[in-house]
Amino acid sequence: MTAATAAGRLVQSRMNSSYRVDNKEGVNNLVTEVDHASEKLIMDIIRKDFPDHFILSEEVGEIRMDSDYKWIIDPIDGTVNFAHGIPICCVSIGLEHQGKMVMGAVYNPFMDEFFFAEKGKGSSLNDKPIQVSGKSAVMESCFVTGFPYTYLDMPNGPLDVFGRFIRKGIPVRRLGSAAIDLCWVAAGRFDGFFEHKLSAWDSAAGFLIVEEAGGRVTDFEGNPYSPYQPQIVASNGQVHDELLRWIRDEV
Repeated sequence: MTAATAAGRLVQSRMNSSYRVDNKEGVNNLVTEVDHASEKLIMDIIRKDFPDHFILSEEVGEIRMDSDYKWIIDPIDGTVNFAHGIPICCVSIGLEHQGKMVMGAVYNPFMDEFFFAEKGKGSSLNDKPIQVSGKSAVMESCFVTGFPYTYLDMPNGPLDVFGRFIRKGIPVRRLGSAAIDLCWVAAGRFDGFFEHKLSAWDSAAGFLIVEEAGGRVTDFEGNPYSPYQPQIVASNGQVHDELLRWIRDEV
């Protein structure tokens, strides 16, 4: 997808250069001028070909149009990593049609990994088909998670759930990019991913990539996933129900 690769190359070219960094709501919720430049580039490409499509993007918010199509954009997923010179960040673009995700593209230019999915046609990494792992038990699995920047002091919150896994010796990683987390579940590198608080642009492309790679994505109650609600559990499918029980403290 032209927009994702073009924006990815821009992001890559600006890593470790001088640019303005601002803070949004909360602590370490960063936005850089590179985020804005990447977003503008993506939107310009989309508008050129699809001028009447709805756009939802992390930095500019909603650009409403009378259209059945909506582009959901994260110009840099993993901005804190990017701002610290950590090459675990990416460009994420999803396309929704009549409320259903139909296409997802995630590009990490630092690893030159382009993940892509189209509804009903499977998922790929650099044009080669990918599929989720075959692990069947939580105790044998490796997971990935993230923590919200605006921490919510909730019962069974992110640290409680994280501690539950760690105390049992189950490996859980924290990479700092939900889109990459989801793609790595799709590629079988992780067996599952969970997070308490995401926005639509964090997960719109990645959750379709997981599903098209044979995985399962739900909320914490096991309901079908929507990127417009905060909680997400994505897995290879085989460990999903058990993973939900661990997250809900039912084991």
